[in-house]
Amino acid sequence: MPLVVTLGSASERGPRERNEDFFIAVTPQGPELAAKGVLLAVADGVSGNAGGREAAEALLRTLAADYYTTPDTWSTAHALETVIQAANRWILAQAAARLELAGMSSTLSALVLHGTRYTLAQVGDSRIYLLRGARFEQLTTDHVWERPDMRHVLKRAVGLDRFLDVDYAEGELCTGDVFLLVSDGVWEPLQTLGLHEQLLLHREPEYAAPALVREALARRGTDNATALVVRVDGLPDETLTDALELNRDLAAPPRLKPGMTWDRLEVLELLHESHETLLYKVRESDSGRRCVMKTLNPLAEDDMARAAFAQEAWLARRVQSHYFSQVVTPARAPTGLYYLMSWHEGATLQQHLDRGRHFAPAEVAQFGIRLLKGLGALHRLNIVHRDIKPANLHWGRDERLRILDFGVALCPGVLERPPGKAGTPSYLAPELHAGAEATAASDLYAAGVTLYHALTRRYPYGEIEPFQHPRFGTPVPPSRSRPDCPAWLERVLLKAVAVEPRERFETAEEFRLALEQGGTRPLEAARPPPLLKRHGLWPVLALLSLLLNLLLAWLLLR
Repeated sequence: MPLVVTLGSASERGPRERNEDFFIAVTPQGPELAAKGVLLAVADGVSGNAGGREAAEALLRTLAADYYTTPDTWSTAHALETVIQAANRWILAQAAARLELAGMSSTLSALVLHGTRYTLAQVGDSRIYLLRGARFEQLTTDHVWERPDMRHVLKRAVGLDRFLDVDYAEGELCTGDVFLLVSDGVWEPLQTLGLHEQLLLHREPEYAAPALVREALARRGTDNATALVVRVDGLPDETLTDALELNRDLAAPPRLKPGMTWDRLEVLELLHESHETLLYKVRESDSGRRCVMKTLNPLAEDDMARAAFAQEAWLARRVQSHYFSQVVTPARAPTGLYYLMSWHEGATLQQHLDRGRHFAPAEVAQFGIRLLKGLGALHRLNIVHRDIKPANLHWGRDERLRILDFGVALCPGVLERPPGKAGTPSYLAPELHAGAEATAASDLYAAGVTLYHALTRRYPYGEIEPFQHPRFGTPVPPSRSRPDCPAWLERVLLKAVAVEPRERFETAEEFRLALEQGGTRPLEAARPPPLLKRHGLWPVLALLSLLLNLLLAWLLLR
């Protein structure tokens, strides 16, 4: 069963000349409802400004249109933050461009009901309340000055400042929950007791919302009055977590050999085997299509491994780009825990290196440009790969690069992985060895090491074993191993693998641009680190010792 809600709404201008409140209620159906949920919001254009209504309307129309276009892999709060900040910039730009709209701004109280949880976003003094059983509580905090004579003056509003600070909160949904979103024209004359009374008197949202507005104006309300009431009538049977649980109940197929068939998939060869997973090249008996089947290694199968594999499959299905092998729908419903990916002729970068191939600097640069386009697409989906290395980069005969393996990928706010290091030690950023969590920045560091290794067959700080606790000094310039490496490429690679994150490229796009510009607009040469940072204290101590010895010799000779 999908999420089921009942809505009621009302908005009146009251004693004001025009209504500067605006509200939305978006209730999609089908996959969009499951992926993004129900969106409700109330905005109150700041009184006294000609653009108050325009700001409120533009804000909510932007929210309604753009929230549902954000990637499914983004958390609800991240999606709301992205859209709200974009709306804030647009309103500021309009106010700056048109004198009559100067100072246009709006409050915002937004609520998303998604699966079995709710997420709210709050700016200003509109409010969100929750009635659960007999308990009625305010979920938001007003952003107004605390002085009695300034209690109507907003400290925060969308369009008020470049640096917009939005409050976010989330919680679990229960069947029967009633949420109330109101502008200050309703909550101020009624206060908490009056709001609660009206919700108890009018159990149906379609009657409760107009009753709240009428009562607020009847009690000499002096502002526009808007109320939006939503009741949760049913929670979905299958949330994301539930969908993962269904996959976790499936068992991995037994170990398969070439010539065997599973779910009418003929096994052609075993492509790769690790402790956790197996990859087979298979052919669909019905269509003849060739695919890659990824499944758990039966020897490593347990509840934790099944849960991680189900998350990996869910994530892989949501990455739609030619820089990744695409998940394909099998002709028959799977009877085991596996998923199918598109098959591409070619080899991984590691296989090319193992066969003795040497890449020219120009080839490495072009390879890097494609790798960073793929990473940029991944990071825009809020996904951190965590295991970029030559073995996970496939170079197809179609001359396309594809990033492989989401086995340890992170999607903060949607799918979480256990904390700790993941990936291959020589490609892990220094901060990960120190216990920090993986980020897009650590993916870019791994990309830098990958390109460095493809060019030189060495590592910038030497090879690192799993049991080591490495110390990072100064990276070895790639020209030491490859004299044909141009100076501009050396600077790019050394910047990419710098010890300090702040000294590296900030985004995949910045890294890619440096490779694309090449020698036409080369990076400035990095300044050498201070002596103490390169070699520690011993050179200073040696110098002091030498000076002391010279002093003693001079004293003895006197």
